[in-house]
Amino acid sequence: MSESFAGVGVSAGRVIGPVRRMPDPIIAPADGAPLPAGVSIEEESARLAQATAAVAAGLKERSAAATGDAAAVLKATALMASDRTLLKSATKLVASGTNAESAIWEAAEAVAMQLTGLGGYMAERATDVLDVRSRIVAQLRGVPAPGIPDSDEPFVLCAVDLAPADTATLDPARVLALVTSDGGPQSHTAIIARSLGLPAIVAASGTTVLSDGDILFVDGIDGTVVRAPGAEEEALAQAYASRVALPEFNGSGALKDGHAVPLLANVGSGADAQTAAAAGAQGVGLLRTEFCFLGRDTEPSHEDQVSAYKAVFDAFGGSKVVVRTLDAGADKPLPFLTDDSEPNPALGVRGYRTDGSVPGVLDRQLKAIAEAADGSAADVWTMAPMISTPAEAAAFAAMCKDAGLKTPGVMVEVPSAALLARQVCAEVDFASIGTNDLTQYTMAADRQLGALAALNDPWQPAVLHLIKATCDGGAAVESGPRPVGVCGEAAADPALAVVLVGLGVATLSMNRRALPAVAAILKTVDLPGARRIAELALNAASADDARNAVRNELPELDMFGL
Repeated sequence: MSESFAGVGVSAGRVIGPVRRMPDPIIAPADGAPLPAGVSIEEESARLAQATAAVAAGLKERSAAATGDAAAVLKATALMASDRTLLKSATKLVASGTNAESAIWEAAEAVAMQLTGLGGYMAERATDVLDVRSRIVAQLRGVPAPGIPDSDEPFVLCAVDLAPADTATLDPARVLALVTSDGGPQSHTAIIARSLGLPAIVAASGTTVLSDGDILFVDGIDGTVVRAPGAEEEALAQAYASRVALPEFNGSGALKDGHAVPLLANVGSGADAQTAAAAGAQGVGLLRTEFCFLGRDTEPSHEDQVSAYKAVFDAFGGSKVVVRTLDAGADKPLPFLTDDSEPNPALGVRGYRTDGSVPGVLDRQLKAIAEAADGSAADVWTMAPMISTPAEAAAFAAMCKDAGLKTPGVMVEVPSAALLARQVCAEVDFASIGTNDLTQYTMAADRQLGALAALNDPWQPAVLHLIKATCDGGAAVESGPRPVGVCGEAAADPALAVVLVGLGVATLSMNRRALPAVAAILKTVDLPGARRIAELALNAASADDARNAVRNELPELDMFGL
């Protein structure tokens, strides 16, 4: 008999396949287990250091082979594995007579509890610490680390949640879909699933009862999971498998009436940029410069930064490349820049705000961006994250001018910036909306928290009203209209892309895999139609109502299996 579970669909697709669950976690060592007989403190300390270094090196090696979000996640996890404080705490326990496995287990537990107590993003990092702990203990024991299960046939991967290092190494050739009982729409699992084009559902309550071999229907469009699917689900999966193939993106985003909507790419490295350019992206709408900083204990040199940025610029010579300055803090702590003792890091010193607490880093980054831009044919625009007031926008514009950067902008992620968009945009040349953060700050819902997944949805009408306010404010600047783009995950949703254009968004930036789908759906509507559809979403009472109202106006979504 069929059994259904409801979750949040975060990546479209309808498939049927057997379940494979994430393997059981590493068994905890005994508390305070003593050193092995005949082993000295020095030998055990060295064994611990070697295991920790091996785990960090392995994660770094995998990050070098990955791209985009996967690379950034692995770099951050590798940094955590080589955290000096964690190793120092564990080594002290070894010095007191505890063996390496118990020492790292206890030390990591203390760090995780501290992070959990901080709440917000730092609480989310506790999962990463415990994942690193398991990998180090597995290395010490000489057993396989936790990871994606092997299978001779494609499978639906089910888990409570996936650690960053797991989501970053998913193989779409083996994994049909992802289902997690925890996690939110902007969790690591969701972001990586979208970048890989895997159907995925998060926050699917009750799915912990699923077992290896269970046959599942996964509907990443409406967030439904069905165990032992029947004829109805089989028909939906077959219809999805038989969907009309999306046309290749021809490198020119536009509506049916010819209204241009440039489709740009979100990238994190030179390799990412080359792949995006090959996919037809019309430029870069978000260059995440964190890739140059993550995995380091110290600030990268001027030369390292120039080289990294220039690799991206050169991939898009003659096209626009929007650079986001360092977005450190919250879920992306850096030892030389951020304070890990903040009680609520998501509302703390992050993004542009770090220039007030650690001045100099942003100025040096801007100078590196300017030098890289001078040596490239790319049209480089530069924006700061977490701008909250017109005064901050003006100060950042002045910093860009001093560095020799001609096109300063801001990210609109904070409701205050959206509500004062005319004044904020008057200080700069453009704005770009980060829908991930704008949603969590508008709805007061941590974007990583599965329990709040329904609130943390960019289809929330309140969020759409703030997007419209931003576009209206940019258009109303007395000295001339300022273009407003979107570079958050919302831009990759083809249905929501139509709404965004109808609200006044000028450009959309997304992961390269989303380009064909977004382009195809935009070509089915003209500008008056997009505005009419956007009004339906604005007038809806809930995110589900907005989504359903818009999807009913876009039958091509079903035709393409979107």
